[in-house]
Amino acid sequence: MIRPRHRIAAVAAAVTAAASLAACGSDSATGGADAGPPQPGGTLRYGLSQAPTCSDPAQSGTNQTLYVTRQIVDSLTDQDPKTGEIKPWLAKSWEISPDAKVFTFHLADGVTFSDGTPLTADSVRNTFDSVIELGAAKTPLGSSYLTNYVGTTAVDKLTARVEFSKPNAQFLQASSTAQLGIQGDATTAKPADQRCLGDNVGSGPFTYAAWRQDASATLAKRAGYRWGSAVFAHQGEAYLDKIEFTVVPESGVRTGSLISGQLDAVSDALPQDAPQIEAASGRVLSTANPGVPFGFQTNVTRGPLRDAAVRQALLPAIDRKQLVDTVLGPQFKPATSALASSTPGYQDFSARLSYDPAKARGILDQAGWTPGGDGIRAKNGERLSFAVLFSQAFAGNQAILELVQQQLRQVGVELKLDLVSGPESTARQNVKDFDTTYYNTTRADGDILRTSFSVDGRNLNARERIPALDDVLDGQLSASDTAARTALIRTAQQAVLDAGLWIPTVELSQAIGAARSVQDLKFEASARLQFFDTWLSGR
Repeated sequence: MIRPRHRIAAVAAAVTAAASLAACGSDSATGGADAGPPQPGGTLRYGLSQAPTCSDPAQSGTNQTLYVTRQIVDSLTDQDPKTGEIKPWLAKSWEISPDAKVFTFHLADGVTFSDGTPLTADSVRNTFDSVIELGAAKTPLGSSYLTNYVGTTAVDKLTARVEFSKPNAQFLQASSTAQLGIQGDATTAKPADQRCLGDNVGSGPFTYAAWRQDASATLAKRAGYRWGSAVFAHQGEAYLDKIEFTVVPESGVRTGSLISGQLDAVSDALPQDAPQIEAASGRVLSTANPGVPFGFQTNVTRGPLRDAAVRQALLPAIDRKQLVDTVLGPQFKPATSALASSTPGYQDFSARLSYDPAKARGILDQAGWTPGGDGIRAKNGERLSFAVLFSQAFAGNQAILELVQQQLRQVGVELKLDLVSGPESTARQNVKDFDTTYYNTTRADGDILRTSFSVDGRNLNARERIPALDDVLDGQLSASDTAARTALIRTAQQAVLDAGLWIPTVELSQAIGAARSVQDLKFEASARLQFFDTWLSGR
């Protein structure tokens, strides 16, 4: 279905992804042969660990938000979670120019949005234009995917030509993301805040039936849906009638609600919860998140982190295996690079990131940071102390950081924890009001390094240009050869670590508790949930 001309430039996105993602795979809730064939109907009750931040897929960032917003919007393409291959969705075929500047998508006929208006090439243009208009502060991921965007031309009703001023080899994969999901004019014409109120118009298999900010969201099956992704296991409408998302921050309460039958599935099932869930005939589903693993992004203009030696000392000062073993459990991995190991282009730097407190002390000694009476180091009257800005976007964040705090103190570094809400974290990141900020970013493409670290993007490191990093981040966008692009992405990972711009800790995995009745709850390529094929047995 994909036309031959696109292969000249686009093979890098699909083949490189396939090489990595095939080794990762994913899990899904299946009850086995005794469950019988899929049965339509029913309401799935899902417990989120944190409130969705906004109902708009373009403005979605956290996993808990994307679990909701991914269901109401379709994308031009989809990415196979097992192979990494880019597959048709709203676009049934496409071509890419040899220089990777022009992407032409041929849309499926007969697709409509939830307000009854048809999908056209104008819809694609208005969606992408609106992402640019909302700006990087509101749409950091989508804006990055559209870097050097010139515009979209409606060649005809069902043909959209997307043009960039410079090569953009990552864009085909980006077209599969929820952040670039196509929305109707009734949504794209609105300002940013009004797009967060739960009335978004998409063409997806579900629509918003109710939205209560910070409390709940209800999705209803879209009647007449028949243009599902080539990755989906069935065609036609979704099986579930409704999905009810409620916010249940406490892990023990989520688990108890699942075991008692008040909920059918829950986010962030912790290791200690698994035996209880399994004893109640449930199961824990897990998959590794590709992208940038959890870590500290350093503001290189603040306090002792201005000293590159301090940033380098932090790399061996953290016992990442202890973080996994103590806080998380076997479905998680220690971070071994600036990319998670399931990401295309990943390079293993585990030797460099191995726990070596003596090495960390030696780096600090040589740089003139000497221990004080309380064990915390100082230099020229400045205490080796900094804060970490973080939210509970992932339930394990605070426990991880408390353990890192203990580990760093052993080498003479004081870490202060600054826990804030998700919106406050984003706001302070945007104005660079932090010493370090702790988070992860999920994407099944190595270009996520550019999104996270480019000097021309959000530049959360508040740094000057580093040619050894910025040149390769820009260069991978124009690399049409798979091996060449992979080499550049690997070089970029090393440069990020060399400059101490990211202090990795652990790779995120999604751990979902599911009742026995939940069948075919699946992870898509970026480790977010896909409910289209999900159904309930024994109801």
